[in-house]
Amino acid sequence: MKKVSVVRAEEATVKPFDLKAFVMPPIQKESLNPVTKKEVKEMAEALGLSYDHAQIVFTRKVMNAYIKKEI
Repeated sequence: MKKVSVVRAEEATVKPFDLKAFVMPPIQKESLNPVTKKEVKEMAEALGLSYDHAQIVFTRKVMNAYIKKEI
């Protein structure tokens, strides 16, 4: 059971609800750098994936489009 304390209206403090305290600020698009082919290659090697030049180019284009929100 929880304890309940009874207070008078003069004793209670009311604060407005601030939604910004619970929401993350949006990421600035200027702070995001485009992905390079070298970075994609390094990621593939780190994950142990096989790849060829066409797959690297396609992955780079998809990731950059996603960063720019063109998809």
